[in-house]
Amino acid sequence: MLIETNRLRLRPWRTADRDSFAALNSDAEVMADEGGVLDRASSDAKLERYMAAFEHHGFGRWLIEDRDGVFLGYAGVMPSPAGHPLGEHFEIGWRLVRAAWGYGYASEAARAAIDDALGRAGMPEILAYTSADNLRSQAMMHRLRLFRDPARDFTADYPHQKAWRGSVWVARRG
Repeated sequence: MLIETNRLRLRPWRTADRDSFAALNSDAEVMADEGGVLDRASSDAKLERYMAAFEHHGFGRWLIEDRDGVFLGYAGVMPSPAGHPLGEHFEIGWRLVRAAWGYGYASEAARAAIDDALGRAGMPEILAYTSADNLRSQAMMHRLRLFRDPARDFTADYPHQKAWRGSVWVARRG
């Protein structure tokens, strides 16, 4: 499986991608909105979840690379974790290496992943959420043409922070 855009390739993860993924997850600036960096074991476990999503659903967080095969990060749709305040749903997410920021790669890749999940995979809707103070993510959601759904906003306690408030955005088929 492969998704190609004008400038990018999105593909499933390989075992050989572990080092690139771990480097992404160990960058403090990249991981600032996630509550901090991941150690190697946590990074490897997260990558295993991403790989399992492809096995189970046929989609997930895609590895993003440029046309020369340079690792840029990831974007894609994942199932919600068990016990999420919004119940079962699918969520779009993205993360890029710092050198790839500011070129529109995240929106190009995330749009392709959303279109694939809504189209080929037949998902009826995909959620995105961010905190009210994360203006960069909100701008991205506007670029992705998601619509705001304040009725679904939620509060959750995560291990790395308490009482995180999520502002919810939605992509739908059609």
